[in-house]
Amino acid sequence: MSKRIMVVDDSRLVRVQLEDTLKGTDYEVAAYCRSGEEAIEQYAAVKPDLVTMDIIMQGMDGLDAAEIILKNHPDARIVMVSSLAYDDTFERAKAIGAKGFIDKPFHQEQLLKAFEQALI
Repeated sequence: MSKRIMVVDDSRLVRVQLEDTLKGTDYEVAAYCRSGEEAIEQYAAVKPDLVTMDIIMQGMDGLDAAEIILKNHPDARIVMVSSLAYDDTFERAKAIGAKGFIDKPFHQEQLLKAFEQALI
């Protein structure tokens, strides 16, 4: 059975890239959210196995959204996907409970490895 992914990113390009990257794998995009607020609203209804979360989006950023989702759903598995690859960003993501961090642009091997580690 495939693992359900909720993609949180305001870029249509990233959505298309993720869908293309996941073709033929054990993962499927179950939901797509364009903002942190939408991700918080949708999480309980979607019940994804994993969330990919961008950091820079309109409105609430991905770190704040991930923190709220994890407070409400401590078993959530969130992997940050961002071009903001700075030490303080890594540290904050880790501190709030994110299971991984993938730099944009990403490759299938990198993505699948991060997903596998997050689901352990």
